[in-house]
Amino acid sequence: MSCQTYGALPLDAEGHMAAWRARTPEIESLRAFQERQGLEVREPGSGFDWADGLDWEEGRFVALVFNPALRMARLRVGLELAGAEHAGRWADPEFSMQVLRITEGVPEPWVVTPELAISIPLFGRLGAERDLAGAEVQAARAGVIEAEWELGRQVQGAWIAWSAARLVEEESLRFVESLDQLTPWMEKLAERGEVSRADSSLFQVEQARRSNELRRLAGETAAAKQILLALMGLAPDAPVTLLPDVEARRGSTSLDPAYPPAGEAHHPVLLRLQHEYQVSEQALRAEVAKQYPDLTLGPLLEWDEGRFGAGLGGGFPLPFFRGNRRAIAEARAARQLARAAFEVAHEELVGRYASAFARFQALADQRADMEASLIPLVDQQVTSALEILRLGEGTALGLLESLTRAHQVKLDWIHTRSAEAAAQAELNFLIGSEQGPAETLE
Repeated sequence: MSCQTYGALPLDAEGHMAAWRARTPEIESLRAFQERQGLEVREPGSGFDWADGLDWEEGRFVALVFNPALRMARLRVGLELAGAEHAGRWADPEFSMQVLRITEGVPEPWVVTPELAISIPLFGRLGAERDLAGAEVQAARAGVIEAEWELGRQVQGAWIAWSAARLVEEESLRFVESLDQLTPWMEKLAERGEVSRADSSLFQVEQARRSNELRRLAGETAAAKQILLALMGLAPDAPVTLLPDVEARRGSTSLDPAYPPAGEAHHPVLLRLQHEYQVSEQALRAEVAKQYPDLTLGPLLEWDEGRFGAGLGGGFPLPFFRGNRRAIAEARAARQLARAAFEVAHEELVGRYASAFARFQALADQRADMEASLIPLVDQQVTSALEILRLGEGTALGLLESLTRAHQVKLDWIHTRSAEAAAQAELNFLIGSEQGPAETLE
């Protein structure tokens, strides 16, 4: 094999930032980025159209292509592949030469002894090293699958959080607009003596307070959008319209209080830990093979006082004192640690599923009850308070209390609905995939 050469590859920060800021979720940009990264090009669904706004599923696809953390995980697979390609090779032969000159007077004073030593593995060390490298590649690929699965959960969770923040902002804006309409009316009623000045001023105070609150809510919505853009690998000023969505979507697996068998077989976290356990197995096997030394063998030539000699030399270390014992002991302990990591993660998934299932059921029941009884009640209360006040029998304070309570109930409904959707997303993540992990972009 010819020797390799070195070539510098300087960073191009300005060029990269310019390309990043020009990045958009259009299909051509997605395809070009995958090709530049050496990935198998994955196409979005037939209904994908970023121009009419991105929903969370389209946003998840964009994140699978552009997400920076996922890019790093895929590059780590390339790192493991580069190492695996050259794992388990024979050691390079070693050439040495000794030259002596006899100082006493002899016809041929030179003694020349060239040696060539070749290490010959006899006990399966190279095969164990190749298997270890292959296991490390599979573990890295499983890590990418887990990262993709986790990214989907993060995108959906962030999408729900942004959607809830936007809905809260919109509901608060509607409440402020209703106060804007009612405040002048209250002032006229106060001028006619139908309500007190103190009660009328309560509307002004509430209108000012809620208008001020809109500034904070707008900031929270903008911050939540930036989190989504970062997950999708887009610049903060990317020209992207996002579509709010707080629907609770069920996966293909029906929900059950007990942890589903599909999750046990296919959950990406467990898949990665299974592969990492195989890495620990192969690492122990490789360390055990190393305790048996390679045989060093090679031809011997000698030129001594004009006489030429040829022979064969060899040898190997005797594993009497060290015998790679420390590395073997550490590899055994690492295997136990990898085994425990798999078992503990399995236990945690079962516990997390039970907790998320209980939370989801409670939130679903709460939302259904709010829609069936509470929201109609507060709406009716507002209508009644307005009618009574128009008849001159109610109070401004009663109307304001009814409006505030109705507004708060609607905010509670938004938070409950978004929390239910987040709990459903968590359940979908914990269940895993019935068909096994999806093929990754690599």
